[in-house]
Amino acid sequence: MSRIRNIKELADLAGVSTGTVSRALAGSTLISQKTRERIQALAKEHGFRPNLLARNLRIQRTNTIGVLIPLGHETAQHLTDPFFITMLGLLADKLTERGYDLLLSRVIPTDSAWLDRIATSGRVDGLIVIGQSDQAATIDAVAKDYRPLVVWGGYDADQVHCSVGSDNRKGGDLAASHLIAQGCRKIAFFGDPKTREIEQRLQGVRDALARAGMGEPHIEPAHLTDDEFGPEIAGFLGQAADEPIGIVAASDVIALKTLRAMAVMGLSAPNDVRVMGYDGLTIGEHTVPQLSTICQDLVRGAEHLVDMLVRRIAGEDTQSVVMEPELVLRASA
Repeated sequence: MSRIRNIKELADLAGVSTGTVSRALAGSTLISQKTRERIQALAKEHGFRPNLLARNLRIQRTNTIGVLIPLGHETAQHLTDPFFITMLGLLADKLTERGYDLLLSRVIPTDSAWLDRIATSGRVDGLIVIGQSDQAATIDAVAKDYRPLVVWGGYDADQVHCSVGSDNRKGGDLAASHLIAQGCRKIAFFGDPKTREIEQRLQGVRDALARAGMGEPHIEPAHLTDDEFGPEIAGFLGQAADEPIGIVAASDVIALKTLRAMAVMGLSAPNDVRVMGYDGLTIGEHTVPQLSTICQDLVRGAEHLVDMLVRRIAGEDTQSVVMEPELVLRASA
């Protein structure tokens, strides 16, 4: 049995036009079910598979979504970070359910045109950006003209782009308020507030301290790529003297590294220092002690990101979503 090489040969064999074959293979209801099934059966019998690339070029669709992780603030950070792995897995599942492929890019911005180049490349139907990093202005500039763009990150009333994320300020407030309620009189914030999300979490910590009549938190700009926090923790503990101490980490990863550094120093949580994380990653359930944290609903966040992007691809307008954070109390705080 000869192998059919193109749509014209299949159309000749079926005795129909090439347009009818194209619609049948695409599952179009514009032709009868009987004709559609007959053509699909002939294609299968003769080993014919349509050229999806050519079809996508013709209809100006790629069925691919770009997922970008800009790292302007942490150029040494890797995609093996547990937060990225979790979010990428959730997005891949949701995009696959919608019939899209995922094109992943780890971006180290070198100029302000990096996002525009990707958006106008013709390789994707839309973009999901995970984290604003220090690139909020660049994202806004592109979002003015490029509609199929949704960002995971902190919300600002003046932003142009559409975002999904938790109420970071409220989350920081929840974390610090819990530590204060547990008797902590000295609060530290471990995280670098160069990015919008982390800056908002720090502001929430300040809100809680101000309400309690306490001074500014001790800020340690711990980086996500740092392997050792020992010197920072030792310096903070030395300043705090005998006061009950609490640490709000800007992420679960920073909190876990803090717990490890404390263990090396012979300290434990919550007996010596109370430690709160932020993100709600499942890895925090398996540490010793289990990590208390502020949970972002990443499952629902991924659903929002994909749903809103698909709607924007279809021409709809969507508003940013700010989700409620949840205080999850385990053993570390």
